[in-house]
Amino acid sequence: MEYDNMPSSSNIEDRRGQGGRAVGAGGLGLGAIVVIFAISYFTGISPQVLISGAEMVGVGQQSAPQPSTTPDPNDPMRAFLSKVVGGTEAVWAEVLPQQAGIKYQPAPLVIYDGATRSGCGGAQAAMGPFYCPIDKKVYLDTSFFRDMKNKYGGGGDFAYSYVVAHEIGHHVQDLLGILDKADNYKQQVSQTQANAVSVRIELQADCLAGVWANHANDKWKILQPGDVEKALATAQAIGDDRLQTAARGYAVPDSFTHGSSAQRQKWLTAGLKSGDIKDCDTFSN
Repeated sequence: MEYDNMPSSSNIEDRRGQGGRAVGAGGLGLGAIVVIFAISYFTGISPQVLISGAEMVGVGQQSAPQPSTTPDPNDPMRAFLSKVVGGTEAVWAEVLPQQAGIKYQPAPLVIYDGATRSGCGGAQAAMGPFYCPIDKKVYLDTSFFRDMKNKYGGGGDFAYSYVVAHEIGHHVQDLLGILDKADNYKQQVSQTQANAVSVRIELQADCLAGVWANHANDKWKILQPGDVEKALATAQAIGDDRLQTAARGYAVPDSFTHGSSAQRQKWLTAGLKSGDIKDCDTFSN
């Protein structure tokens, strides 16, 4: 991916080096459990996933004060993410008013390591990247990129950009009022039906990431040979069916919250090809 020509953004909150507290899942109290379910509600991440694991963060708690490091403005990861966020801001500032008649309001990207606070509660690396509609920020533990390469067979600058653009896609959904409508609906239906809505939300964010890439490539020629294939490989690797089968040997479609590998690839491709928000109607298709 060629990203040097994209504008840089100062809308990055670098919290790396500030520390965080990790405790065993058995140490979670009632308040933490409540917050976990709140995070699950807003992000679509299964509460079972958030609760399980030995590296669960004590949600809503902070560790004792630790010396924090001053982020290096020339850090390659920060510089890369600044370009990606800058690219999303420039594209959506044009596309959202043109295609939806709505002004784009940028969402900050918070990068951290281990654990941090968010408006939706505690954030931890095991949750993966997510968008919090309460404080309208995207949260990313940058170790997720390493996991993409080592655990999921993904990786590469455009695949990493796809992940960020997907979360920014949730912010676009928020600005369009889609998240509020979906959340209101989910409160009135069964868990299976709510999961199905979550899947549609996630697939639409994949499509919106493709819309961004379409316009970014038109503006700055960011795509290089193999980039799209790597992003599609990432979409395949993080499909619910692929992850569930790897974890327990089988998949349960009614429990999907993000969509199957084939669905994620389909909708990312749809956005990439058209560059039009109206082609991201995952609720009708």
